[in-house]
Amino acid sequence: MSKFGDLIDANIPILLNFYTDWNDPSAQMHPVLRDVAAAMGDTGKVVKIDVDKNPKLAEALRIKGLPTLMIYKSGEMVWRQSGEQDANTLIGIMKDFV
Repeated sequence: MSKFGDLIDANIPILLNFYTDWNDPSAQMHPVLRDVAAAMGDTGKVVKIDVDKNPKLAEALRIKGLPTLMIYKSGEMVWRQSGEQDANTLIGIMKDFV
């Protein structure tokens, strides 16, 4: 978990996508997240976290539905949503926290 603490302790917004490869809505988010990452450039970061490979983290954060998206800034969760989102919505939300 210390790695997670280091990951989210940034002065830029960090969008976390909790997913699994076998979940269709999760898989459909991959191109959306690439677009978000490209649009944000150095002002934000997108990180994908496979819940099958990180079950303790998923349990600690109470991940129930997939995909689950969270934005952290300076170590604090500032936004959370389960389900698919479009790139423009996510970019707009990320820019609110820049």
